[in-house]
Amino acid sequence: MDRAEQALYEELRRRGVGRDVLAAMASVPRELFTPPDAGRRAYVNEPLAIGAGQTISQPYVVARMCELLALTGTERVLDVGTGSGWHAAVLARLASHVWSIERHAQLSRRAGRNLAAAGVENVTLLIGDGTLGHPAAAPYDAINVAAGATGCVPPALEEQLADGGRLVVPVDDRLILARRRGETITRRACEGVRFVPLVAD
Repeated sequence: MDRAEQALYEELRRRGVGRDVLAAMASVPRELFTPPDAGRRAYVNEPLAIGAGQTISQPYVVARMCELLALTGTERVLDVGTGSGWHAAVLARLASHVWSIERHAQLSRRAGRNLAAAGVENVTLLIGDGTLGHPAAAPYDAINVAAGATGCVPPALEEQLADGGRLVVPVDDRLILARRRGETITRRACEGVRFVPLVAD
C-alpha cells in the first residue's frame, strides 16, 4: 500500500470507519475501478467521473453506506447503480453474495472486467432499471442504492427487503436507512450527501 492509499484509509479511520469496512475497501484497490488517467486521484476522498454521466462514489460515502448496512458476511445484497463496480466489490467482501444492477450496459460490462481484475467472484451483474430492483432473487438482507432518489425511497426496493433487512439510499440530499420488521418499515435520515440521480427506464 503506497502513501496515497495509506493517507486515504487513515483519513477514513479518523472519521470513524471501522476495521472491517476499511479492510474490505483495501482488499479491492480503487485504482482498478477508476479511469486509467485518474492516476493517484484514485485515492483522493472525492468522486470521479467514469463516463455515461456517472461517477465512482467518494470513498467516505461508500464506507459510511457499508457501515449503515452492518454486514456480517452472511447477507444476500442488492446493489443498485453498479457504475465501475467498486462499491459492489466492497460489499462483496462484507457479504455472501451481491446482485448489482446498472442501467448503462457499457458500464456494466466494464464493471465485470474490473471485478475480474480485482478477483471478486461473488457478484452477479445485471442490466436494467434499478428502481424496480431484482425480484427474481428477492428478498435481500441488505439493499444499497448508489444513486439519488427523489422524494421517497423507491417502493419496489422496500418490498424486496427480507424481514430484518436494511436499505440505504440517498433521497434528495440525505442518506436514508430503512429497516423492515415484519410488515413495518422504519426510516431514519442520516447525513447529507450528493449523488447522481436514480433514473427509471
